[in-house]
Amino acid sequence: MNDSPMLERAQRFLSVLRHCQVLGISVYSADAQGLVLRLPYSTQIIGNPETGVIHGGAITTLMDTTCGISTVCVLPEFEICPTLDLRIDYMHPAEPNKDVFAFAECYRVTPNIIFTRGYAYQDDPAQPIVHVVGAFMRMGKGAQGDRQVKREIQGGGA
Repeated sequence: MNDSPMLERAQRFLSVLRHCQVLGISVYSADAQGLVLRLPYSTQIIGNPETGVIHGGAITTLMDTTCGISTVCVLPEFEICPTLDLRIDYMHPAEPNKDVFAFAECYRVTPNIIFTRGYAYQDDPAQPIVHVVGAFMRMGKGAQGDRQVKREIQGGGA
């Protein structure tokens, strides 16, 4: 873990998300390169009682949250940035009895949209459970109108 203003902002953001508190999600690290959150393995997130495999909904929540909170790593001030689009490609199931770590980074920031990408893993980041890409709408005072957002989503640029 590191001790930085980004880490503090990420922890503050996560602390107000009740569903993340219930799941036990915590900030593992946060810096200019991105954010890592940790989802501890528990019986409440098991999707298949026979195998102990983690439910996909818990992984989806982890990835959406990680991508969304990664915006605090690139924005100079906190902004509300709701999810516009999230695509998750599942590579293989998470193994039972192991925590899941999720990394996300913001790879493009426009006046209206922040584009993120990341992955989740257990033991080895080179063996991801999922890959994710997401788009988040900026709601801060610098955001522009709906037409500009549509152009950015469709690839027209900022």
